[in-house]
Amino acid sequence: MTATNKTTITSPIPIIDFSKFLAGSKADKLQIAHQIDSAFRDVGFVYLTGHGVDQQTLSQCFAWSKEFFNLPLATKTLAPHPPGGSHHRGYSAPGLEKVSQHAYDAEAIAKLREVPDFKESFESGNTTDESQPNIWLPEDALPGFRAFMESFFPLCEALVHRILDALSLALDVPEPGLSPTHSESLFQLRLLHYPSIGLEELKENKRSRINAHSDFGTLTLLFQDSVGGLEVEDPKQPGRFSPAPPVEDAVLVNIGDLMARWSNDRWRSTVHRVGIPPMVGGIGGKEEEKVLVPDRYSIPFFATANMDTVIEALPGCWDEERPRKYEPVTAWGYVQMRMAALYAS
Repeated sequence: MTATNKTTITSPIPIIDFSKFLAGSKADKLQIAHQIDSAFRDVGFVYLTGHGVDQQTLSQCFAWSKEFFNLPLATKTLAPHPPGGSHHRGYSAPGLEKVSQHAYDAEAIAKLREVPDFKESFESGNTTDESQPNIWLPEDALPGFRAFMESFFPLCEALVHRILDALSLALDVPEPGLSPTHSESLFQLRLLHYPSIGLEELKENKRSRINAHSDFGTLTLLFQDSVGGLEVEDPKQPGRFSPAPPVEDAVLVNIGDLMARWSNDRWRSTVHRVGIPPMVGGIGGKEEEKVLVPDRYSIPFFATANMDTVIEALPGCWDEERPRKYEPVTAWGYVQMRMAALYAS
């Protein structure tokens, strides 16, 4: 039995028309920049409509993702994610990655892995990123897959840089703003598939989709399918989560840990998770044993700054009343520390 009933959901995350920033007047740009600033200060997340990535292209990307994950395991593993987290490219089978929220020692990571994440993923990045070359399937295994993903990457890349422009405007960062700190576009395009799973398994915490965590780069773009299940923690009430449902024609954008540090916590790197979608959340009793939570697909795009960028409090984000909270750290050093925890054995 697979649940198909729909539930109306409200979310605390603002919805902003980003087309007014992309093509508006100076006054429009400033207004949108301040709205995004407010969203990131309050929630750490924002929905952007009018973002410039057209729906037809997004639909094609989801179709390619499904084709890839429908391949036999033996075929998918022809593009294997290397051991460890230093080279984050290729295919990861269910259970290989386990998200961790600032857990770095072996004992803490082992404890987290007692409840495996039931998902699979495929990672690719900028074709010019020599530090992490892409790992593709042989072309005859899925003809056209590589070409499409390489064409989709620049669309997301351009959107990240325009959002950075908006944040620069919100903070009054002098020209050329924050975009040049991401000039190498060391970004990561991830295809995610959460296979269908028994509702009872999730409710009894035998397996998880993704446990509560924050992202560790600067910005994340997220395109979701219609299934739902993403939840965002209330920054004012830790432990209380609210749905972040798919919004038609919108990309969900959130702040990562590096940007939170950079802004001296002006912007929130909010904890989020993927759990039981609302369409099945209210089912209980004997019916629960028969219910399958449907497959879920999502496409996150993770941004981080150039490797040697020193992350320390930006001007305007600290003063005598708001002293710097964090020691300076390079973008690459911080990301590698977090990646090592994801793939620790």
